[in-house]
Parts: sequence; structure tokens; C-alpha cells
Amino acid sequence: MEIIHITAECYPVAKAGGLGDVVGALPKYQCKAGHLAKVIMPMYRTKFLYNNNFTVDAKGTASMGNLTFEYTIIKEATNKLGFDLYLVDINGLLDREKIYGYNDDSERFTAFQIAVVDWLSKWQHNPNIVHCHDHHTALIPFMMQNCFAYRDKLKTIPTILTIHNAQYQGWMGWDKANYIPAWDSWKQGLLDWKDTINPLASGIKCAWKVTTVSDSYMHELRSNSNGLEKLFEYERGKCYGILNGIDNEVWNPKTDTYITNHFTYKSLVKGKQKNKEQICEQFGLNNELPMFVFIGRLVGEKAADVLPAAIAAIMHSFYGQCSVLILGSGDPAIEWELASFNARYQGYYYADIGYNEALSHLMYAGADFLLMPSRVEPCGLNQMYAMRYGTVPMVRSTGGLQDTVKDMGEVDGFGIRFNHPTVEDIHYSVSRAIEVYQDKTHLNWMRKYMMQIDHSWEGTVAAYDSIYG
Repeated sequence: MEIIHITAECYPVAKAGGLGDVVGALPKYQCKAGHLAKVIMPMYRTKFLYNNNFTVDAKGTASMGNLTFEYTIIKEATNKLGFDLYLVDINGLLDREKIYGYNDDSERFTAFQIAVVDWLSKWQHNPNIVHCHDHHTALIPFMMQNCFAYRDKLKTIPTILTIHNAQYQGWMGWDKANYIPAWDSWKQGLLDWKDTINPLASGIKCAWKVTTVSDSYMHELRSNSNGLEKLFEYERGKCYGILNGIDNEVWNPKTDTYITNHFTYKSLVKGKQKNKEQICEQFGLNNELPMFVFIGRLVGEKAADVLPAAIAAIMHSFYGQCSVLILGSGDPAIEWELASFNARYQGYYYADIGYNEALSHLMYAGADFLLMPSRVEPCGLNQMYAMRYGTVPMVRSTGGLQDTVKDMGEVDGFGIRFNHPTVEDIHYSVSRAIEVYQDKTHLNWMRKYMMQIDHSWEGTVAAYDSIYG
């Protein structure tokens, strides 16, 4: 089966969050399962672009409203990622350093989608599946089925839309309707949601099937999806929740190239302690205390705005009894407040503001507890990374966190769950964690148990196969 993944992110080419991790792994494991999976994404000016070899695969010309543009499709020459990677270059629109955050993102990603559909329409054959990811590619099912220039060739190809985060929908005003290549005007309803062009809503309406990255998140979207609740309820018959996997070749404490002290579930006590000592030496922390870490974006969705008050409460109650290490970036106000604690709680706390892949691996390997108080977490990968390294996840009961973490108060429970993204719930969860940290027999059973849970991609690939039909 030939599967075409279309995405704005793909690790290690360009990544801003979990979408990049998923699209960097799923196609690889689909290829290992015998499929021919390919990825098409924009050509950003990243290190990966300059450090690898590419060949020109195709050139074309397309239009977006009054703009006629040329596009170039380049292909990574060595198949080093385990699948065919194609980058779409549109001069002046896609060839930028950042993935998102520009005032003309609507134009950038609309042009990208037009270029992809135009190129697919010129293939001598049709792929078996076109698999779109999030709103940046969600207009493609509509274009394939309704744009005059493409529908005769592409309308019968099954399309899948996977929603990694429904909070972002790609809204555009109707004044930009001419961006989309000529289409049946009586199909306007397939683009519209609440009097605006809503790419994500269009994808939900037009894709043959829709998936989200956990079963709980799919259910949550019917009551909380930033205005699309009724649409998810109406389209529920074609919607499925498929839990993401993690790449066990990348996230493996036995072979992880980012850490020097490797271990397995059989040697986790000594292995984790050595990694913990390395972290504590780097940040001036006490390696004999339970270590709590937060790794992620410092934004409201992750409840990062609650962290400063939670840190203050934790330090007030448990000063000298635990250490806290933060790694992340996002809202400047949150960054500043968290960084300002470095001097106040020196020796027991440190916030490293920024993105550091190597440090994140070391933190998973050495920390005792990972805090994820997220308000929204469609799947969550961090908790699965933590479990792979024997780090106890402390998570709010939402989305994929609810599907993957079983509270230690339940039979065979191995994590800590709480109900609200509040200072009070976080504080109480830390008290539970400090208590279990004193019971090394129970703690090490939890660690060994979670390290052996299978969150690999093979099961996820099989689930997608059933969706593809």
C-alpha cells in the first residue's frame, strides 16, 4: 500500500511539538510493516536541509488567487529516515527558518497544499491513501474532490485526516476564498464553519475518515473542541481514536545516544541514579532528593501558567525535601517568572529556558517524577517517554494522559493522576510522590512495570491499517 503523509512537521527535519514526532515515526514503521510510506512537507531552511543531500524530483507552476508561483519538489537522496521524504519549495513563502508564527501563515500553508495537490495530479499513478495531518493540510481533501483542475484525477483516492490538536483550525476570512483553485461554488458549505473558512472543519467534512491521537481525546472533542463540538458529534460515525506510539529505537535507555549511562529495567536503580547525579551536578541540585521535572512548552494548554504558583507552594511546604527542574520555552511572562526562581530556590530548583533535545533525554533518564498538568493533551508523548525510562508520570486526567497512565492507587497502578490543573492538585500529587519515594520497594516495582509496557508503533500501524481499509 502506498501511503502519502502530508504535514507541516516531521522530526528530525523540522519539529515544533508532538506532530513532528508522530510523522517522523509512523511512516518509518509503516515501511517496516511492508507499506510504501512517503512524507511531503514544506522546505524550511533548517539544519537538516543543509546537512543532507537532496535531488530535484519535480517542478511545477500553480496559482493562489492572483499569485502565480513556481514550486520545486526535492527528495532526500539516501532514505536515511526509513521512508521517502519530499520537501516543497516555494520561493518567498516556505523557505524560512521557522515553521509557524508569520503573519502570512494562511498564504504559506494554502500555497503548500495547492502545490502538493497539483503535483499529485500529475503523477502517472494514484497512491492508495493520502493521509493529512492537522489544519495545515486539511484543505487537501476538499481540493482533491472539488477543484476543477484536480478532481477528475484525485477524487477517488481515500483521504484520512489525523487531528493532533483541534484548538488550532487555520481560520481564514471569506475574502480569501479565491486562494483555493477554481471549485464548485455550491460546495461552499464544505469550507464554511460559522461564517468563516475553517480548514480543519473542512477536513473533517471532506476526509473519508478522521482520526485523533487517543480515544479519550476523540470523546472530549464532542464537548470541547474550540467551536467544532457539533461537527464532531455529527461526523462521529467516521471518527476514530488511535493512540500514538513512541519510537523505541530513539527512546531506549539501553541505547539512547543522548545519554552516557545506559540501563534496562533490570539495572534501572543504578542506571537512573548515575543519570540523576549527572543532572544534579550540572544544575547544582541534591541527588539524594526526589527530583521532579517538567519538559515542554510554557503555554496555557500545558497549564504552564500555573507552574510558578505551584513551584512556590511546593517550595514552601517541601523545601529541602525535593528538587525541581524545568525545561521549556513559550510565553515570555511565564519564562521570566520561572527563571526568576533560580536564585531564590538555589540548590533545589532550576529553570532552563529553551529547547534542548539532549537535555530532555537526560532528564527522562535521571528524574524520578515527570509533571504534566495539561489542560489539553490529545495524546501526550512525554509521559510515554518517561515511562520508557522508569520516570513516574504525574498527569492530569485528560486525553491521552488518561488513556496511558494508571494511578498507583489502583491495582497494578504505576503513576500519579489528578483531576484539575490547579496549584492544589499539583501540590497534593507532589506530596503523594514524596511519600512513595520513601518506599523504594514500591517505587522500583512501579518503575520496572512501566518500563515494560509496550507503547511501540507496531500496534499503532496495525490500527491505521484497519482504518485505511
